[in-house]
Amino acid sequence: MRSKKPIHIIFAGSVIFSLATLVLILIANAYLPLATLYIFLIPFASFILSFAIFFLVVERFIHDKIKLIYRVIRRGNKIEEQRNPVSMMDNTIDKAVAETKSWAEERHKEIRKLKEQANFRREFLGNLAHELKTPVFSIQGYILTLLEGGLEDEKVNRKFLERASFATERMAAILEDLDEITKMEVNRYELHLEKFDLVKLTKEVLDSTEEHRPEKDINVQIDKSHDPIYVKADKGKISQVLTNLILNSINYGKNKGNTIIRFYPMDDVIMTEVADDGPGIEEKNLPRLFERFYRVEQSRNRNEGGSGLGLAICKHIIEAHKQSINVRSTIDVGSAFTFSLPKA
Repeated sequence: MRSKKPIHIIFAGSVIFSLATLVLILIANAYLPLATLYIFLIPFASFILSFAIFFLVVERFIHDKIKLIYRVIRRGNKIEEQRNPVSMMDNTIDKAVAETKSWAEERHKEIRKLKEQANFRREFLGNLAHELKTPVFSIQGYILTLLEGGLEDEKVNRKFLERASFATERMAAILEDLDEITKMEVNRYELHLEKFDLVKLTKEVLDSTEEHRPEKDINVQIDKSHDPIYVKADKGKISQVLTNLILNSINYGKNKGNTIIRFYPMDDVIMTEVADDGPGIEEKNLPRLFERFYRVEQSRNRNEGGSGLGLAICKHIIEAHKQSINVRSTIDVGSAFTFSLPKA
């Protein structure tokens, strides 16, 4: 097996050079006899001289270049110097090879990540424009109708003003949610941790969302009677998580469907599940479900549901508590969102 060590290559080159010198001397000696001692001293001296020259060339030029590349790859970190220059040269080359492979892999990962971020940014801006365009165009249409004579018609003016007000509230909700999630991403808000009864809070959220159920006649309830379950978290933020998950199940659930809330004590955390029997979500969509403005059905009516930021906000809130939120879903069976909270 061929050696890749520079010192071995230099040594082999010097031996070959010396042998070639010896052969030439022997041939010359056949025509011009020399002393036997000189015949063997000249190749030996040639070996020493060639070894020194080759080594200096590699050490001064090749090694210095490799050392410079290695330092660049290591982002300016110094190489650990060794007393033995040959060992240092060999180790530097070996390290440079390993570091180059590692550096290339890291650059490929960074490029992939940057491409993903660029795609996400383009998609996010497109979705944001689409979300805001719908209410803005609605408001514009209602105002133009009123200015063109509808303002004097009592049957039209109030109805159109109410619709414009609804579109304005929707746009304000989108901007408010977007501002909130931006603050969460840059950690510009604090959690107010306290001990509270999760079951009691869930019942309060159920009461507050009752007005959203009649249209689809969806039954939302806790699976069974529970004793108080105490957790330590930000009560207001967890209330927002429960509200978003319950409203999500109502908005995208089937008519006369069911949404069941369950609690599972596990070690030092409490798992809360919000499950529905709606149409379900395809598995390919699950990894992106918590992205901002991501919708499973791109053709879905934008007025159905909330701002498109609810699940993204839930994810940020739960992760701010150092906990996790997950989803599992089966087509035509339903979906279940589960998040954990630390026990008090």
